[in-house]
Amino acid sequence: MGANIKSILSTYLKKQLKLLPVGLFSSDVVRCFVLSIMVGIIAGLGAVFFRWLIKIFNFGFFSTGSAMFDFLGRFYVVLPPAIGGLLVGYIIYFFAKEAQGEGPAEVMESFSVRRGRIRPRVSVVKLLASSICIGSGGSVGREGPIVQIGASFGSTIGQLFKLPDEWVKTLLLCGAAGGISATFNAPLGGVFFVMEVIQRRFMAPNLGFIVIASVTADFIAHHFLGKHPSFIIPSYSMTSYWEIVPYMVLGIIAAVVSLCFIRFFYKCEDCFRGYKLPEYVKPALGGLIVGIIGLFYFDVFGVGYGGSYGIGGVFIERGGVDLALAGELSLVTLIMLVVLKIIATSVTIGSGGSGGVFAPSLFIGSVLGGAFGIIIHSLFPAITASTVAETSGAYAVVGMGAFFAATVRGPITAIILLFEMTRNYTLILPLMTAVSISIFLSGAFTRESIYTMRLVRRGIDIHQHEEVDILKSILVRDVMTKEVETVSDNMMLKELLEFTLSSKHVGFPVLDRKGLLAGIVTIEDYKEFLFEEGLENLVVVKDLATSNVITVTENENLATAMKKIGFKNIEQIPVVDEKNPLKIIGILSRRDIVSAYNKVLIDRSLAGGTHRDEK
Repeated sequence: MGANIKSILSTYLKKQLKLLPVGLFSSDVVRCFVLSIMVGIIAGLGAVFFRWLIKIFNFGFFSTGSAMFDFLGRFYVVLPPAIGGLLVGYIIYFFAKEAQGEGPAEVMESFSVRRGRIRPRVSVVKLLASSICIGSGGSVGREGPIVQIGASFGSTIGQLFKLPDEWVKTLLLCGAAGGISATFNAPLGGVFFVMEVIQRRFMAPNLGFIVIASVTADFIAHHFLGKHPSFIIPSYSMTSYWEIVPYMVLGIIAAVVSLCFIRFFYKCEDCFRGYKLPEYVKPALGGLIVGIIGLFYFDVFGVGYGGSYGIGGVFIERGGVDLALAGELSLVTLIMLVVLKIIATSVTIGSGGSGGVFAPSLFIGSVLGGAFGIIIHSLFPAITASTVAETSGAYAVVGMGAFFAATVRGPITAIILLFEMTRNYTLILPLMTAVSISIFLSGAFTRESIYTMRLVRRGIDIHQHEEVDILKSILVRDVMTKEVETVSDNMMLKELLEFTLSSKHVGFPVLDRKGLLAGIVTIEDYKEFLFEEGLENLVVVKDLATSNVITVTENENLATAMKKIGFKNIEQIPVVDEKNPLKIIGILSRRDIVSAYNKVLIDRSLAGGTHRDEK
């Protein structure tokens, strides 16, 4: 009986294993599983170290620095952002210019255009530059930089292990997700951010690896930073179903302000670019402007979450976002913070600083929503909460999600992140409503987010690259055959026929006496002579060959090669030296291209990469 049961179970398991995806237990899958955990650990440790580094610089600039320059009194706060900007400008200009700006845009470019490749030094430079920028009071966030830092870690590991492009891209996404997860204590938010904003595709087989990395990074962050949510707020709720209308209006306002923010953001960048100053000096000028703003509204400094040092080295437990979510700021202060935070963030990054727009978007959205909540409470007290503070706080939560969604074009990310950051689910209906309206309205005006707009300004259409043929990612040198069957130009037709019969090819490059490319000959060139008697010992290859040869170089991609092959409807094309177009170094056939294409499709299916022909 036991033997029968064992036999039945064995048969059943074999059937089930046959149903599993091909390559599930292949060495590549196991390797990527292990590496995704490794990337998650490194991203988590990187996020913890990044926050620690920010605190070190923040203490140095605002506590130690204020003691050194106490004779300046309150006016000392103008100096740290300017000094920090000077240091940041120097580090970025001389070590890694990719570390400039917010970060996710560069990750999107690497993922879509550069086969997941990021220079290893970028992670170190970004870590140092952004921590100085934020610590000195630059009006930027830490989430954007940690996305780039984590992605750089993942890309570097993939390159070190010499993995295929799709595996490198998967590890890049793992690092980015781990960075967000560890920073916000939001593993789901990290996953949805990279799927929705960077990869721009939810249903991808690499989801499992990204989840593993995100959860691992969150576990590491829990160990060092604790399990508390990013923001602690009261349990706000809707008082009346009629209140959904003001929340819809808030979604409209958030979209409009977001569009203005993006436009002003890049306008500032253009202004600084036009100044005739050394590039490494411009961040100092931007820091000086931010310092002057901070002299009157200190909350514009840094990420705005609190836990930083302020004027006179005083430790600030709660930042502007915390106060807005608690409904503790006045209408005038909230409105001023909306305007000044937009200016400060645009100036910080536009001048060449290093930091993200993630946190500033949450900040602007919260104070915008808080201000709108106060106005709605004064106009319609019957449908809002009993106190101004509660109404303002509730609208601040929803405004934060709506503005963030419109700015980065991540509606699902915004909703999930807010749930994980606040651990509060009571405002799900107004939040989803406002986010949906803001994303729809902003999308009606432009399809670009604040990240993709940067790529468009560089001449990179990220939408077009998502649909680029898979062959553009493969170079000729990786596929070509180096052992080339050639014929000499003085070979007789009889010899050519015998050579063709012994070969698997029907066409051959023709070389002259110096061994240089003189033409190409195919069966189409001499088939008319096959039925003419006596010509096989009279006609030489030179008389038959096509002298106008279409060639490719080893550094061209297969898409280009395929166009050339298709243009002449030929089966193979010679690969020549870039410096000497008559020196043949290989041959590329249709069969080689098809084989390479199929191999990449298989690799992508195993690694969970994005198929370029799917939308």
